[in-house]
Amino acid sequence: MFVALADPVRRSLLEEVAARPARVVDLAATRPISRPAVSKHLRVLREAGLVTATERGRERHYALDAAGLAPVSALLGRLALGESPLTHLALDALDTEVRRTVRDRRARTAPRQETA
Repeated sequence: MFVALADPVRRSLLEEVAARPARVVDLAATRPISRPAVSKHLRVLREAGLVTATERGRERHYALDAAGLAPVSALLGRLALGESPLTHLALDALDTEVRRTVRDRRARTAPRQETA
């Protein structure tokens, strides 16, 4: 879902279908990309669970699936409250690993002293 939301075209499509359901032809009419390209973006959004497609005759209408945004909303809520997804223990472990890696690299690249 985060990959789907990373693309600015997909975000704009999502905003448009959040306002009202729309057909591919309508969504493509307002963008400088082809209808097949819009369809591909909508497929990514559908596979991520962010939009639904409803068949109406020969047309397919896309709409926002608000339930698909729940994980994003939850993450943003935690971040807004200052709750980090990383715990202090995880950050301490990362610090230890970085220090160990630096120490090991120095040991490998340190000039060897020759004994006479």
